[in-house]
Amino acid sequence: MHIATAGIALLALLAATSPSAGLQGPAAPAETPAGGGEGPPPPWSRQDPADGLYRTARAALNEGDYGRASGLFRQITARYPRSAYAPDALYWAAFSHYRMGGSDNLRAALGQLDEQRRRFPRAATRGDADVLATRIRGELARMGDAGAAVRVARDAARAAAPTGGAGSAGGQGACTGNEDDVRTAALNALLQMNTEQAVPILRQVLARRDACSAPLRKQAVFLLSQKRTAETENLLLSVARQDPDPDVREKAVFWLSQIPTERAVDVLQEILGSSRDDGVREKAIFALSQHPSARARQVLRDVAEQSSLPAALRERAIFWIGQRPSAQNASFLRALYGRLDSEQLKERTLFSLSQMQGQGNDRWLLEVVTNEREPVELRKMALFWAGQTGASVEEISGVYARISNREVREQVIFVLSQRQEAAALDRLIEIARSDRDAGLRQKAIFWLGQSKDPRAARALQDIVAGG
Repeated sequence: MHIATAGIALLALLAATSPSAGLQGPAAPAETPAGGGEGPPPPWSRQDPADGLYRTARAALNEGDYGRASGLFRQITARYPRSAYAPDALYWAAFSHYRMGGSDNLRAALGQLDEQRRRFPRAATRGDADVLATRIRGELARMGDAGAAVRVARDAARAAAPTGGAGSAGGQGACTGNEDDVRTAALNALLQMNTEQAVPILRQVLARRDACSAPLRKQAVFLLSQKRTAETENLLLSVARQDPDPDVREKAVFWLSQIPTERAVDVLQEILGSSRDDGVREKAIFALSQHPSARARQVLRDVAEQSSLPAALRERAIFWIGQRPSAQNASFLRALYGRLDSEQLKERTLFSLSQMQGQGNDRWLLEVVTNEREPVELRKMALFWAGQTGASVEEISGVYARISNREVREQVIFVLSQRQEAAALDRLIEIARSDRDAGLRQKAIFWLGQSKDPRAARALQDIVAGG
């Protein structure tokens, strides 16, 4: 179909599906400039004749006074065309008009961007200007501007064509990042105008395999994920399995977490079993952790148990299981701990259990503390997390009496020092006064010295006095 015909067809379809489309204003414009920055840079040339005008215009824009800002920026190029501020002033004038909205302001913004292109082709904001122009045309197309619709459709269609950059079949030139920004903006504008017209182009973009199109394919994955259609799942599944770029595959796997179907779980499980890219597999684990199905949670538990997988992947699975508190997950992690040989994985399991309040995990953690067969560092860690998850002062104090390892006893003293209950301070005072181990008494005395409770001060005075 001829591109002009395609643009008219888009407008006709918009009119058919949204009778009021021609009466509506533009969608809410982005809060930031096209390049994602935070607004005009601070003034940099005090000797420049337009410096004061630039400062005033910049302040107006930052305060949201777009009408005043656009006029002031326009004055810079009118009065001081040779100013260092002039080349970019046209961009900020256009951006201010864009933020005001309405067809007249949008067309004025396009005119200023065209003027910048003619007069200042090397302006620092030229790349951002092209992206902003594409956004503006998208807004105008939504308001019924046939010419803008034609241009948006043309720019979006270009996204499916090879760039001719390095690594592509079309040439030896360098990859053009700014061109990708424009194409992404065009794809987004087309997607907002008409999903049915945009998805086939997104499919063509995602079918590209040249290295230069990888950033654009990543953006296409994101855009696709924001518009659920009958093809969304199939396209994301295909990219997750087949795209040659690991970053693109990771993005697709990540967005699969938003597709609540069993088929998505199947693909994520397949990726975990077949992929050799640990980054992609990490994203698959995350996607499973966000999926609502019970089978996704079971796949996570299977990953945590699978000794043939790298420890880092099993750690991630254990972590995400801990973020889904349930009696089943708590029971699984406690049983898993006893089957693990890796201290690193055991540490992660202790932490994950500590994230589940209740479920009896505080008592189980104290059992690890008193288990003399466990490594000392794991016992200390279990004690710390027990103190954070609700174990009572009485239970922690009881542990002190039941263990003999000095390092673990020091950890008990530290955990007691972090508690605010009066009973914790009483136990520290008791240890400081009467424990048979002088080193442990010193530890308790140190922590008493950090307390602001008057009883701690009195206890220390008594100890100094020999009481």
